[in-house]
Amino acid sequence: MIIINVKENESIDRALKRFKKKFEKTGVLRELRSRTAFEKPSITNRTMKLKAAYKQKMFAKDNY
Repeated sequence: MIIINVKENESIDRALKRFKKKFEKTGVLRELRSRTAFEKPSITNRTMKLKAAYKQKMFAKDNY
């Protein structure tokens, strides 16, 4: 359960923003979406490798 303590004189919008940030970090929504449709482990591994290669390529471009 996510608990957000609202500080004195803090706007609701600010507290809601903090809640959304904490909610994103937990990964609940991401896991829910991944569980809605079954994906074969081989496809999951392939997408992870493609993402890693893309990140490595982007990191290599930044260093030059």
